[in-house]
Amino acid sequence: MTQELTTTSAPSPRPETAPAPDGGAGWWRDAVIYQVYVRSFADSDGDGIGDLRGARQRLPHLARLGVDAVWLTPFYASPQADGGYDVADYRAVDPLFGDLQDADDLVRTAHELGLRVIVDVVPNHTSDRHPWFAEALADRPGGPARARYHFRPGRGPGGALPPNDWESVFGGPAWTRTTDPDGTPGGTSRSRTGGEWYLHLFAPEQPDLDWDCPEVRAEFDSVLRFWLDLGVDGFRIDVAHGMVKAAGLPDIGRKEQAKLIGAQVLPFFDQDGVHEIHRSWRRLLDSYPGDRIGVAEAWAPSADRLALYVRPDELHQAFNFHFLRCPWDAAAMRAVIDESLAATASVGAPTTWVLSNHDVVRHTTRYAEDSPEQGLRRARAAALLMLALPGSTYIYQGEELGLPEVTDLPDEVRQDPAFFRTGDAAGQDGFRDGCRVPIPWSGTQAPYGFGPEEGGPSWLPQPDSWAALSVEAQTGDPGSTLELYRSALAIRRKVPGLGDGPMSWGPAPEGVLALSRPGFLCVLNTRGDAVELPVPGRLLLSSAEPGARADTVRLPPDSCTWWAM
Repeated sequence: MTQELTTTSAPSPRPETAPAPDGGAGWWRDAVIYQVYVRSFADSDGDGIGDLRGARQRLPHLARLGVDAVWLTPFYASPQADGGYDVADYRAVDPLFGDLQDADDLVRTAHELGLRVIVDVVPNHTSDRHPWFAEALADRPGGPARARYHFRPGRGPGGALPPNDWESVFGGPAWTRTTDPDGTPGGTSRSRTGGEWYLHLFAPEQPDLDWDCPEVRAEFDSVLRFWLDLGVDGFRIDVAHGMVKAAGLPDIGRKEQAKLIGAQVLPFFDQDGVHEIHRSWRRLLDSYPGDRIGVAEAWAPSADRLALYVRPDELHQAFNFHFLRCPWDAAAMRAVIDESLAATASVGAPTTWVLSNHDVVRHTTRYAEDSPEQGLRRARAAALLMLALPGSTYIYQGEELGLPEVTDLPDEVRQDPAFFRTGDAAGQDGFRDGCRVPIPWSGTQAPYGFGPEEGGPSWLPQPDSWAALSVEAQTGDPGSTLELYRSALAIRRKVPGLGDGPMSWGPAPEGVLALSRPGFLCVLNTRGDAVELPVPGRLLLSSAEPGARADTVRLPPDSCTWWAM
C-alpha cells in the first residue's frame, strides 16, 4: 500500500484546513460522515451497552480517522422495542445512554474537535409507550387523540379483519386491533364494529403518526428546534419517505410487500405529499445559523424520484441505497453511479454514497461470494471507489476496521424485532443484529475495549477473531484496513479534485472502471484475475499492492488504486 501524501503516525486531531463547525457554507456537499450506532460503539459504565459518554470519549478516533461529522442513532427515551427507533419522549435521553447533559457534552466536544453532529429524528411513528398513544387508546373512535395516529374500523363480521392488506416491513400485518383489559376487542361498548385497528408499518410497538393532523406537524417543529437550540448540526430523518399515506389507504393486492420497497411507489411509501413536509423543515433549518442540514433516509424506486427529496428547497442529502445494493460488477456499478450523478445534478444537489449501515448486512460479507478473504478484498476496494466519487460519503462504524457480519449469533441473544416476527434468522434483509455487534477497540479478550473492564459484558457477543481487528491492533500497520481508511481520507482532503466536483470515465478493459477527477485517477478491478495496464501516473494509494514494471502496472483481482495524474 503506497502512501505518498499521508503518514501512519498519529496526526493532529484535525487538519488545519478543516472548517469550524459554525461556518463553511455547503460543508455537507462533500462531507465524510461517520455513523455511530450508539449502543454498540463504546460503553462507559460497564453495563454492556454503549452510551453517549462512551461515544464522547471515543470522538478522537473519528477526528484522527479524518471524517467531518458524526451521525448518532436514536438515544431518546424508549422501551427499546426496535433499538430506540420507538421513541417515547423526543426531548429526553434514555437512561441506558445517559442524560441530556451527556448529549450536550458530546455536541460540545465534537465541535471542539472540528466534528459536526447529526442526530436521528423518527417522525413516521412513535413508541406505543408515548403519552400520545396512551391518550389515543383511552379516547373514543374518532376522538381528537386518535387523530394523531391511523385508527380505522376493521373489515368483515364484527370488524375482525384488518382495514386493508398492508404488511409490516418486519413481517406480518401492518395493523393491530385494540383490546380492552379483559382481552376482548376494545371499544365494543362504543362501536358496533368492536375494537378499532391502528397502523404500524414496522413493529406493533411503533404506531404510525397521521401527518394530516396539524398537531403532529407542530410537535415535530418543536422537537427539531429543541435539538437545534442544543447545538446539533442536522438531522437524519428516519423513514423520510413514509410520513404520508395515500388517501383512503387502498389495498396493494399482493403479498410480500417488503420486496416492493424501493422498487415502486406504494400507498404507504414515497407519496408525493412528503415533500411539502420536507420543504417546511428546510425553511426551519435555514432559519438557524451554521448550515444545519437534513438527510433523508428515503427508499424510492428510481434515482429520479430520490432526487425529489433534495431539490433546492427540500433536504440537503438523501441516502443512495441504489449504490449500496449494487452487486460487485463493474458495469452495474458504472450504471448506478451515472444514474445517481445525473439525477442529483438535475436538481443541483450532491450525491451520497454508502456501503453499509445498521439495517443491512455489512458489505465485507455481502461481497464474499467465495470466501471471507475475497469479501475483505472487495470491501477495501469498494471503499476507495466510494471515497473517490463526487459528493458526500457515509461510513458505518467498524467498516474502517474491515469488520464482517456476525452470522452465527445464538437466537437467545437476538433483539431485532424483524427476527421475531418472521420466525427465522433472516431479519429485515438478512441479519440486522449481526451488523450491530459492538466494535472492538483494544485488548485480546472480549469486549475488546468496548467496555471499561476486560471480560466485561457486551449486549451482543463478539467473535474471538475480532481481537486482531481492533483499533489498537490495526493502528500503525500499513497493510490494515484502518490505516487504508486513514490514508484515503487524508488524501481526499489534500487533493483538490476530490470531494464535490466533476468526474469522467476513462477507457478500461471489461470488468475495470477508470474514473477521472481533476488531477486524479481511480482504477477499480472487479475481475477475478489481475489486469495489466500502462502506468497512468504516480501511485497514491492501493487496496492491494500492485505489481510494477517499467511502464506497466499489474492490478491484483478485486482491487482499487488511486493515482496522481
